[in-house]
Amino acid sequence: MTRPPTLTEQVLAQLRAAVLSGELEPGRRYSATGLAERFGVSRTPVREALLELERSGMARIDKNRGVTVVPSSLEEIVNCYQLRLVLEAPAAARAAANADEDAVAEVEAKFQAMQEAADAEDIETLLRADRDFHSALVAVAENQRLVKVLEDLRNLVLTTGIATVPASRTCQELVEDHRDILEAVQSGDPQAAAAAMRRHVHNTAVLLIRREAAERQRSGDPAAHQFPGAQELEAKLLSFELTSFTTATGAAETEPQPG
Repeated sequence: MTRPPTLTEQVLAQLRAAVLSGELEPGRRYSATGLAERFGVSRTPVREALLELERSGMARIDKNRGVTVVPSSLEEIVNCYQLRLVLEAPAAARAAANADEDAVAEVEAKFQAMQEAADAEDIETLLRADRDFHSALVAVAENQRLVKVLEDLRNLVLTTGIATVPASRTCQELVEDHRDILEAVQSGDPQAAAAAMRRHVHNTAVLLIRREAAERQRSGDPAAHQFPGAQELEAKLLSFELTSFTTATGAAETEPQPG
């Protein structure tokens, strides 16, 4: 039986939702007392939840000064997607290998929820369904720590307020970008699932990089030229992916064989 969430966990969920919705604004300082009043709880669970929020990288606590929501830079977004490439591809492979009929049905239901939201052009619901689809896959991989790590990485990107829909692709294009992942899980093909997830995460990262780099240049900020451009950031993303893939492949090739 699943235990009910503690008060601290409930407050943490409320804080994350407030950050992701923009209710708690990046760069603005908040006090634990004020947040406790906002959520109708004592300061203790708020302080405990804020420590967890800081640990995940979404906030910064300044002693005796309050807490500040940390805005994610474009470079930080690239770092997050580097980690997602390393973690989610093997997780998808494991999900495809582990999935029984019930697990496949759950992943299918999450995909269908994405499709229904896309058909309705409901972007907010679609992005939640996208998150739930990925979470369902990682849950099938049976690694709860990985579920938490990937949730934190997705949240760090979402604190920027950016998404690929609708600026870089349509709702239907987002759904279709997940279809080969679903099909690989349905067919129980780990290699295809890993390749599909790697392609999807890389594609999403490139769309975000190109759009945000262009916005940075159009902003008129005199310091914009000092930041890496889209090509440099894409190269950084790709080099990390290739290095990780080569290392993993090399390890597999050189692993001692039983005599």
